[in-house]
Amino acid sequence: MALRVLVPWQHLAEQLQLPGIEPILWHINDDPEDAPPADVLVTERPSNPELRSRVSRIKGLRHVHLLSLGYEWVLEHLPEKVSLTNSKGAVEDATAEHCLALILASLRQLPQVGKQQREKKWTRTWTSSLHGSKVVLLGAGGVGSEIRSRLLPFKPAEITVIARTERVHEQGYKIHSLDRLWAFLPLADVVIIALPHTKETEQLIDTQFLAAMKNGSLLVNVGRGPIVDTEALLAELQTGRLHAALDVADPEPLPAEHPLWNAPYCIITPHMAGDTHMFLDLVSQLAVEQVQALAAGDSIAELQVLP
Repeated sequence: MALRVLVPWQHLAEQLQLPGIEPILWHINDDPEDAPPADVLVTERPSNPELRSRVSRIKGLRHVHLLSLGYEWVLEHLPEKVSLTNSKGAVEDATAEHCLALILASLRQLPQVGKQQREKKWTRTWTSSLHGSKVVLLGAGGVGSEIRSRLLPFKPAEITVIARTERVHEQGYKIHSLDRLWAFLPLADVVIIALPHTKETEQLIDTQFLAAMKNGSLLVNVGRGPIVDTEALLAELQTGRLHAALDVADPEPLPAEHPLWNAPYCIITPHMAGDTHMFLDLVSQLAVEQVQALAAGDSIAELQVLP
Protein backbone atom coordinates (compact mmCIF):
# COMPACT_ATOMS: atom_id res chain seq x y z
CA MET A 1 0.00 0.00 0.00
CA ALA A 2 1.33 3.43 -0.93
CA LEU A 3 2.40 5.91 1.75
CA ARG A 4 -0.28 8.62 1.87
CA VAL A 5 1.40 12.01 2.28
CA LEU A 6 -0.37 15.35 2.82
CA VAL A 7 1.58 18.23 1.24
CA PRO A 8 0.74 21.95 1.14
CA TRP A 9 2.16 22.88 -2.27
CA GLN A 10 1.50 21.63 -5.78
CA HIS A 11 5.20 21.49 -6.68
CA LEU A 12 5.82 19.20 -3.69
CA ALA A 13 2.99 16.95 -4.79
CA GLU A 14 4.58 16.72 -8.24
CA GLN A 15 8.01 15.91 -6.77
CA LEU A 16 6.47 13.10 -4.73
CA GLN A 17 4.88 11.32 -7.67
CA LEU A 18 7.12 8.36 -6.93
CA PRO A 19 6.61 4.59 -6.55
CA GLY A 20 5.15 3.72 -3.16
CA ILE A 21 4.07 7.31 -2.41
CA GLU A 22 0.63 8.88 -2.84
CA PRO A 23 0.86 12.68 -2.46
CA ILE A 24 -2.36 14.44 -1.42
CA LEU A 25 -2.63 18.21 -1.73
CA TRP A 26 -3.93 19.72 1.53
CA HIS A 27 -3.02 22.99 3.25
CA ILE A 28 -3.56 23.40 6.97
CA ASN A 29 -4.36 27.11 6.49
CA ASP A 30 -6.39 27.19 3.30
CA ASP A 31 -8.47 24.02 3.01
CA PRO A 32 -11.96 24.47 4.48
CA GLU A 33 -12.28 20.79 5.44
CA ASP A 34 -10.12 18.76 7.80
CA ALA A 35 -7.47 16.57 6.20
CA PRO A 36 -8.32 13.18 4.70
CA PRO A 37 -6.72 10.07 6.23
CA ALA A 38 -2.94 10.01 5.73
CA ASP A 39 0.26 8.43 7.00
CA VAL A 40 2.40 11.55 6.80
CA LEU A 41 1.71 15.27 7.13
CA VAL A 42 4.15 17.73 5.58
CA THR A 43 3.11 21.16 6.74
CA GLU A 44 3.89 24.78 7.34
CA ARG A 45 3.22 26.44 10.67
CA PRO A 46 -0.42 27.62 10.59
CA SER A 47 -0.75 31.39 10.46
CA ASN A 48 -3.96 31.09 12.48
CA PRO A 49 -3.29 29.43 15.88
CA GLU A 50 -6.85 28.07 15.95
CA LEU A 51 -5.99 25.78 13.02
CA ARG A 52 -3.15 23.97 14.80
CA SER A 53 -5.49 21.39 16.31
CA ARG A 54 -6.29 20.08 12.82
CA VAL A 55 -3.13 17.95 13.13
CA SER A 56 -4.71 15.92 15.95
CA ARG A 57 -7.71 14.99 13.79
CA ILE A 58 -5.86 13.32 10.90
CA LYS A 59 -6.82 9.63 10.86
CA GLY A 60 -4.02 7.12 10.42
CA LEU A 61 -1.27 9.71 10.98
CA ARG A 62 2.16 8.23 11.76
CA HIS A 63 4.59 11.08 11.14
CA VAL A 64 4.67 14.88 10.85
CA HIS A 65 7.40 16.71 8.95
CA LEU A 66 7.55 20.47 9.48
CA LEU A 67 8.66 22.90 6.77
CA SER A 68 10.29 25.03 9.46
CA LEU A 69 12.68 24.88 12.40
CA GLY A 70 10.14 25.84 15.05
CA TYR A 71 8.11 22.89 16.33
CA GLU A 72 6.74 24.07 19.67
CA TRP A 73 3.32 24.85 18.18
CA VAL A 74 2.59 21.27 17.14
CA LEU A 75 3.61 19.38 20.30
CA GLU A 76 0.31 19.65 22.16
CA HIS A 77 -1.59 18.55 19.04
CA LEU A 78 0.62 15.60 18.15
CA PRO A 79 -1.24 12.30 18.66
CA GLU A 80 0.45 9.64 20.76
CA LYS A 81 3.13 7.62 18.94
CA VAL A 82 3.21 10.06 15.99
CA SER A 83 6.83 10.97 15.25
CA LEU A 84 8.09 14.41 14.30
CA THR A 85 10.91 15.91 12.23
CA ASN A 86 11.68 19.48 11.22
CA SER A 87 13.67 21.26 8.51
CA LYS A 88 16.91 21.64 10.38
CA GLY A 89 19.60 22.66 7.90
CA ALA A 90 17.26 24.31 5.39
CA VAL A 91 16.10 27.41 7.25
CA GLU A 92 19.10 28.79 9.15
CA ASP A 93 20.81 30.70 6.33
CA ALA A 94 17.72 32.64 5.27
CA THR A 95 16.84 33.57 8.87
CA ALA A 96 20.38 34.73 9.63
CA GLU A 97 20.47 36.81 6.44
CA HIS A 98 17.19 38.51 7.36
CA CYS A 99 18.45 39.16 10.88
CA LEU A 100 21.48 40.95 9.48
CA ALA A 101 19.26 42.98 7.15
CA LEU A 102 17.14 44.11 10.12
CA ILE A 103 20.22 45.10 12.11
CA LEU A 104 21.77 47.11 9.28
CA ALA A 105 18.48 48.77 8.34
CA SER A 106 17.94 49.89 11.91
CA LEU A 107 21.48 50.98 12.72
CA ARG A 108 21.84 52.87 9.43
CA GLN A 109 18.33 54.37 9.86
CA LEU A 110 17.08 53.24 6.46
CA PRO A 111 13.36 53.76 7.30
CA GLN A 112 14.05 57.39 8.24
CA VAL A 113 16.19 57.93 5.16
CA GLY A 114 13.48 56.31 3.04
CA LYS A 115 11.02 58.86 4.40
CA GLN A 116 13.44 61.63 3.42
CA GLN A 117 13.60 60.17 -0.09
CA ARG A 118 9.81 60.24 -0.44
CA GLU A 119 9.87 63.86 0.77
CA LYS A 120 12.72 64.63 -1.70
CA LYS A 121 14.99 65.84 1.08
CA TRP A 122 18.75 65.47 0.60
CA THR A 123 19.79 65.41 4.25
CA ARG A 124 22.95 63.64 5.33
CA THR A 125 22.35 61.43 8.37
CA TRP A 126 24.93 60.27 10.91
CA THR A 127 24.13 56.79 12.13
CA SER A 128 25.30 53.91 14.31
CA SER A 129 27.27 51.01 12.87
CA LEU A 130 27.96 47.36 13.54
CA HIS A 131 31.65 48.22 13.27
CA GLY A 132 32.85 48.65 16.86
CA SER A 133 29.52 47.67 18.42
CA LYS A 134 29.06 45.20 21.25
CA VAL A 135 26.56 42.47 20.40
CA VAL A 136 24.76 40.05 22.72
CA LEU A 137 23.31 37.08 20.88
CA LEU A 138 20.76 34.93 22.73
CA GLY A 139 20.71 31.54 21.06
CA ALA A 140 23.49 29.13 20.15
CA GLY A 141 21.62 26.76 17.84
CA GLY A 142 21.79 26.61 14.07
CA VAL A 143 20.26 30.05 13.53
CA GLY A 144 22.39 31.68 16.24
CA SER A 145 25.55 30.15 14.80
CA GLU A 146 24.76 31.43 11.30
CA ILE A 147 23.95 34.91 12.64
CA ARG A 148 27.27 35.06 14.45
CA SER A 149 29.22 34.07 11.34
CA ARG A 150 27.53 36.82 9.34
CA LEU A 151 28.25 39.45 11.96
CA LEU A 152 32.01 38.82 11.98
CA PRO A 153 32.89 40.57 8.68
CA PHE A 154 31.30 43.79 9.99
CA LYS A 155 33.95 43.99 12.72
CA PRO A 156 31.88 44.33 15.89
CA ALA A 157 33.95 45.01 18.97
CA GLU A 158 32.53 41.95 20.72
CA ILE A 159 29.99 39.19 20.15
CA THR A 160 28.77 37.50 23.33
CA VAL A 161 26.74 34.34 22.78
CA ILE A 162 24.30 33.35 25.53
CA ALA A 163 22.51 30.02 25.90
CA ARG A 164 21.04 27.87 28.67
CA THR A 165 24.33 26.23 29.57
CA GLU A 166 27.95 27.31 29.38
CA ARG A 167 30.09 25.43 26.87
CA VAL A 168 32.52 25.83 24.00
CA HIS A 169 31.03 25.81 20.51
CA GLU A 170 32.45 23.35 18.00
CA GLN A 171 33.92 26.36 16.17
CA GLY A 172 35.91 27.24 19.27
CA TYR A 173 34.13 30.26 20.72
CA LYS A 174 32.71 30.38 24.25
CA ILE A 175 28.99 30.21 24.93
CA HIS A 176 28.01 31.82 28.24
CA SER A 177 25.18 30.53 30.42
CA LEU A 178 22.00 32.52 30.81
CA ASP A 179 22.83 33.55 34.38
CA ARG A 180 25.84 35.48 33.00
CA LEU A 181 23.58 37.62 30.82
CA TRP A 182 23.40 40.51 33.28
CA ALA A 183 27.14 41.11 33.09
CA PHE A 184 26.94 41.76 29.34
CA LEU A 185 23.45 43.17 28.73
CA PRO A 186 24.02 46.74 30.04
CA LEU A 187 27.03 47.15 27.73
CA ALA A 188 25.40 45.85 24.54
CA ASP A 189 24.66 48.06 21.55
CA VAL A 190 22.70 45.28 19.82
CA VAL A 191 20.78 42.43 21.48
CA ILE A 192 19.62 39.61 19.21
CA ILE A 193 17.01 37.00 20.12
CA ALA A 194 17.38 33.71 18.22
CA LEU A 195 15.72 31.41 20.77
CA PRO A 196 12.87 28.92 20.47
CA HIS A 197 9.63 29.56 22.35
CA THR A 198 9.52 27.33 25.43
CA LYS A 199 8.20 27.66 28.98
CA GLU A 200 11.67 28.86 29.99
CA THR A 201 11.86 31.56 27.30
CA GLU A 202 8.26 32.81 27.58
CA GLN A 203 8.53 36.59 28.16
CA LEU A 204 12.22 36.26 28.97
CA ILE A 205 12.57 39.76 27.55
CA ASP A 206 10.54 41.51 30.24
CA THR A 207 10.54 44.89 31.96
CA GLN A 208 13.65 44.07 33.98
CA PHE A 209 15.55 42.84 30.92
CA LEU A 210 14.65 45.90 28.83
CA ALA A 211 15.46 48.30 31.67
CA ALA A 212 18.97 46.78 31.83
CA MET A 213 19.61 47.63 28.17
CA LYS A 214 21.49 50.86 27.65
CA ASN A 215 19.93 53.95 26.10
CA GLY A 216 19.75 53.84 22.32
CA SER A 217 20.50 50.12 22.03
CA LEU A 218 18.74 47.87 19.54
CA LEU A 219 16.64 44.77 20.27
CA VAL A 220 16.29 42.34 17.33
CA ASN A 221 13.89 39.38 17.48
CA VAL A 222 14.04 36.62 14.87
CA GLY A 223 13.06 33.94 17.41
CA ARG A 224 9.42 33.91 18.51
CA GLY A 225 7.09 36.73 19.49
CA PRO A 226 6.08 35.47 22.97
CA ILE A 227 9.71 35.59 24.12
CA VAL A 228 9.24 39.37 24.39
CA ASP A 229 6.76 41.11 26.69
CA THR A 230 5.14 43.28 24.02
CA GLU A 231 3.70 45.85 26.42
CA ALA A 232 7.05 46.30 28.16
CA LEU A 233 8.83 46.77 24.83
CA LEU A 234 6.18 49.18 23.61
CA ALA A 235 6.65 51.34 26.70
CA GLU A 236 10.41 51.59 26.05
CA LEU A 237 9.92 52.35 22.35
CA GLN A 238 7.40 55.08 23.01
CA THR A 239 9.91 56.93 25.15
CA GLY A 240 12.50 56.59 22.39
CA ARG A 241 14.98 55.00 24.78
CA LEU A 242 15.30 51.72 22.86
CA HIS A 243 15.09 50.71 19.21
CA ALA A 244 13.67 47.43 17.89
CA ALA A 245 13.69 45.35 14.73
CA LEU A 246 11.15 42.53 14.84
CA ASP A 247 10.39 39.70 12.45
CA VAL A 248 8.03 38.13 14.98
CA ALA A 249 5.44 39.61 17.32
CA ASP A 250 3.02 38.76 20.08
CA PRO A 251 0.20 38.60 19.12
CA GLU A 252 0.80 37.31 15.63
CA PRO A 253 -0.40 38.27 13.12
CA LEU A 254 -0.17 41.74 14.64
CA PRO A 255 -3.65 43.34 14.54
CA ALA A 256 -3.95 46.43 12.35
CA GLU A 257 -4.91 48.59 15.33
CA HIS A 258 -1.98 47.49 17.50
CA PRO A 259 0.16 50.44 18.70
CA LEU A 260 3.39 48.57 17.95
CA TRP A 261 2.89 49.36 14.25
CA ASN A 262 3.40 53.07 14.93
CA ALA A 263 6.03 52.84 17.66
CA PRO A 264 9.06 55.07 16.97
CA TYR A 265 12.36 53.46 15.95
CA CYS A 266 10.72 50.11 15.30
CA ILE A 267 11.03 48.02 12.15
CA ILE A 268 8.48 45.21 11.74
CA THR A 269 8.54 42.45 9.13
CA PRO A 270 5.73 39.84 8.98
CA HIS A 271 7.53 36.68 10.15
CA MET A 272 9.28 36.40 6.78
CA ALA A 273 12.89 35.70 7.77
CA GLY A 274 12.84 32.28 6.12
CA ASP A 275 10.78 33.28 3.11
CA THR A 276 13.26 33.10 0.23
CA HIS A 277 13.23 31.16 -3.03
CA MET A 278 16.37 29.32 -1.92
CA PHE A 279 14.64 28.32 1.31
CA LEU A 280 11.74 26.87 -0.69
CA ASP A 281 14.17 24.81 -2.77
CA LEU A 282 16.07 23.54 0.28
CA VAL A 283 13.05 22.79 2.45
CA SER A 284 11.25 21.04 -0.43
CA GLN A 285 14.30 18.90 -1.17
CA LEU A 286 14.54 17.90 2.49
CA ALA A 287 10.83 17.06 2.67
CA VAL A 288 11.12 14.79 -0.37
CA GLU A 289 14.14 13.04 1.15
CA GLN A 290 12.32 12.48 4.44
CA VAL A 291 9.22 11.07 2.76
CA GLN A 292 11.32 8.79 0.56
CA ALA A 293 13.12 7.49 3.64
CA LEU A 294 9.82 6.76 5.36
CA ALA A 295 8.46 5.03 2.26
CA ALA A 296 11.61 2.89 2.18
CA GLY A 297 10.96 1.81 5.77
CA ASP A 298 13.79 3.74 7.44
CA SER A 299 13.33 4.29 11.14
CA ILE A 300 12.85 7.78 12.51
CA ALA A 301 16.24 7.54 14.22
CA GLU A 302 17.83 7.43 10.76
CA LEU A 303 16.10 10.62 9.63
CA GLN A 304 17.18 14.18 10.30
CA VAL A 305 15.37 14.83 13.56
CA LEU A 306 14.72 17.70 15.89
CA PRO A 307 17.77 19.23 17.67
